[in-house]
Amino acid sequence: MAVDTQLRASEIKNVLLGEIERYDQALGAEQVGEVLEVKDGIARIYGLMGTMSSEMLEITPSGGRAVVTALALNLEEDNIGAVILGDWTVVQEGDQVRRTERVLDIPVGPEFLGRVVNPLGEPVDGKGAIAASGGRRQVDIVAPGIVLRQPVKEPMQTGVKAIDALIPIGRGQRELIIGDRGTGKTAIAVDTIINQKGQGVVCVYVAIGQKNSTIAGVVARLEAAGAMEYTIVVAANASDPAPLQYIAPYSGTALAEYFMYTKNAEGKGTATLCVYDDLSKQAVAYRQMSLVLRRPPGREAYPGDVFYLHSRLLERAAKLSDEMGGGSLTALPIIETQAGDVSAYIPTNVISITDGQIFLESNLFYSGVRPAVNVGISVSRVGGAAQIKAMKKVAGKLKGELAQYRELEAFAAFGSELDPVTQRQLARGARSVEVLKQKQYTPMPVEHQVAIIYALTNGYLDEVDVAQIPAWERDFHVYLRTQHAGVLQSIRETRELTSEAEEGLKSAIATYGGLFADPHSPVGTDDYAQNPILQETDADRHMSEEQLQLAARPEANAAGARQSY
Repeated sequence: MAVDTQLRASEIKNVLLGEIERYDQALGAEQVGEVLEVKDGIARIYGLMGTMSSEMLEITPSGGRAVVTALALNLEEDNIGAVILGDWTVVQEGDQVRRTERVLDIPVGPEFLGRVVNPLGEPVDGKGAIAASGGRRQVDIVAPGIVLRQPVKEPMQTGVKAIDALIPIGRGQRELIIGDRGTGKTAIAVDTIINQKGQGVVCVYVAIGQKNSTIAGVVARLEAAGAMEYTIVVAANASDPAPLQYIAPYSGTALAEYFMYTKNAEGKGTATLCVYDDLSKQAVAYRQMSLVLRRPPGREAYPGDVFYLHSRLLERAAKLSDEMGGGSLTALPIIETQAGDVSAYIPTNVISITDGQIFLESNLFYSGVRPAVNVGISVSRVGGAAQIKAMKKVAGKLKGELAQYRELEAFAAFGSELDPVTQRQLARGARSVEVLKQKQYTPMPVEHQVAIIYALTNGYLDEVDVAQIPAWERDFHVYLRTQHAGVLQSIRETRELTSEAEEGLKSAIATYGGLFADPHSPVGTDDYAQNPILQETDADRHMSEEQLQLAARPEANAAGARQSY
């Protein structure tokens, strides 16, 4: 009997040893936190010591629901204040929380071009998943230092005459677009994106706190112009939680930075353009989060670090050094003002951060001056360094003339008698205002801009009636393209107004002026403008047939403008 017992004991021992040898599951320890409280998209979490600021946390809701991501913002002594990036209503007290040991990041890669994504890099356009080949990139990183940069010296053409001539923007610059609601801020940004077609520029449009219908309208406009091929849209609409609206600009910048830092076969980085529409709504979302997190409020109830919110974002705009590939990120932040008050907290913050601002005025907009750029108080701190030599040559004195015109216009309103010099200045100013008007979503190539501004500043339009300026300019571009294409080609390729090109331009303007003044000439009539042989191609104007038709109907164009702002 004793022998049987010993046999059984040895058998059991052997079985146990065999099972132990076969056991290969690795043992590991992990920190598990617990949700103490959840309200208004904010979770208070106990435990998880060692959590990093802006680290992603994974909350496992009860009931087998999908894991919810949260972002750790408040690191307190015994708990963490985290904002929930998604549906916070499924999170309950007692739910388990785990660390990811990763700061907030998103997938990046060229596969995002032409797509609409949310701030987490997830597609929202119904075109399927995105297989990102560029890995993941942190959304909030330190901006490149001084040694890694070079001066801004390449133009970022917007296609808008008033901006390219008077307030030039360079690649790597930060230029604020500021104005009241409905004054054309989004239109200028979209024009700039459309104008980058064929320029090798990758564009990112970040929509913050806008209606879905508004975002869909912008996407449709970009698709109609063929601009979505090189554009990524990051959408955080008005119904999205405040945390998503808060991180949207950083996510858009991370996508743009991937292209800026990634070198091609020639060792060159890519020029990128990032539009933030608009940062006022991001600041409001950040204020909402901060108040719920019980951070101390400051001026206008914004938290004390709201300046840092925008400065660390916009400092990432840069023109990289040649050693870094020479890529660039140009930032066009948009700020909405209330009743033209640019002295409010957020507008003054962003004005002080950026390299210049484009002021859009309601009075100008409703008086028919569109784009409604107030040339007197708009400025670009990069200036002529961001212009081609041809534009610098022809537009040098235009801004001063326009500023003088605005002063004289107010003086002339009293009806007093004016001397001939003042009358000439007023006449030239009225024609300048008319020339700088431009239809929405019709960006103009820089060589055409140089030609019409040359005609303006050299007095060729002084004898043309102000009411006839739009027809004169419209047919002048057609005439140049069909009869003097060599002049335009010279400006486009050399980026200068050479003496030969200037002589050719003078001759073309003189001949065209005679044709326009001749009552028997078709120039200046609808017959000439609508001649299909003389019309620009879609490729020339970067416009689709739908947009060409829209531009031809002023009333439809105005309605579209009201919908898009």
